[in-house]
Amino acid sequence: MKKVLITGSLGYIGSILSDYLQNKGYECTGFDTGFFKDSLLYPQEASNTIFKDARDISEEDLEDIDVVVHLAGISNDPMGNLDAASIYNPTRDYSLKIASFCKKRSVKFIFASSCSVYGKGGEEFLTEESETNPQTYYSLNKLQIEEDLRNLSEEDFSPIALRFATIFGLSPRIRFDSVINMLVGMAVSSGQIILNSDGKAWRPTLHILDACKAVRCAIELDFTAPGLLVLNIGADEYNLQVIEIAEIIREAVPSSEIKFLNKNFKLDRDGLIGDRKIKQGSDTRTYRVSFEKLKSAMPDYHIRGSVREGINNMVEGLNQLNFDDKIFKNRGFYRLQHLEDLLEKNEISADLRWTDSYKLRNLEGPIR
Repeated sequence: MKKVLITGSLGYIGSILSDYLQNKGYECTGFDTGFFKDSLLYPQEASNTIFKDARDISEEDLEDIDVVVHLAGISNDPMGNLDAASIYNPTRDYSLKIASFCKKRSVKFIFASSCSVYGKGGEEFLTEESETNPQTYYSLNKLQIEEDLRNLSEEDFSPIALRFATIFGLSPRIRFDSVINMLVGMAVSSGQIILNSDGKAWRPTLHILDACKAVRCAIELDFTAPGLLVLNIGADEYNLQVIEIAEIIREAVPSSEIKFLNKNFKLDRDGLIGDRKIKQGSDTRTYRVSFEKLKSAMPDYHIRGSVREGINNMVEGLNQLNFDDKIFKNRGFYRLQHLEDLLEKNEISADLRWTDSYKLRNLEGPIR
């Protein structure tokens, strides 16, 4: 039985991945800061997660570990009281440090990267060898970590970077600050699907369970060549324009309607932006991605279902949870809003660590 260490195990993907891998026969341990431990859409069964900041992981923590799946990091770009340097410089530093420990211990290292590194790519299909054009600090950070891993790699250390497409689907610690989850949440809670553009931008899409399946395939992949293996994770046919995604959601929620923010001046623009359900300003990202390399590298990997099926299942699940506008606006489901709240309450410090007083009251031992 392979032993897997997951960093960021109480995040959006991590909350699903731990159970997924354990059900497939792996022994999983998770490390997480616990920033989002209470941001629950629905209850989660006990997990073997230890409260530990990724910055504090030591080489000894990898004792008896076969694989590290590195998910830890802050999603989205800094706003308000949070600046890019305070978030992304430490992320790059601790990612390299953990990978270096893996290299010394002969532990496989799998990094959760993102197709967002392609940024503004136009209409052509982009491969792993295409020029990258990151439009945000988040995607630039992913690219920088990939480069660090490439430089660290040697013949006996071959890390893998999985460039995930835009992930959607239910999770105990769901994010409503990513495009598909956001639009589905809008539709179910208010009957409105509000777009801040003409909807022509392209996004590759990926259900969260398909992301977990890709991680499992990467764990089992026999890759020993020198260098970093970079793989786009998704499927060619699920490159969709945002307006196509919105239409699928409208069909899944028949009572909903699509509205364009720039054409509906009666909409509460300030409220929508303030609630972070709409990103302020124009989003310049658009990219169509090729997944041909994935097919040859992981021939056993197949997408489990269509985007339409995934969205229908998500709508059904939210309805079963009596999902409403109050839940949708819960700041715990918006990563940067939640961090701002923790800062304001003096529960975390400016360098994004728990304050001593909070740790004594709330963080004792593992979550089991």
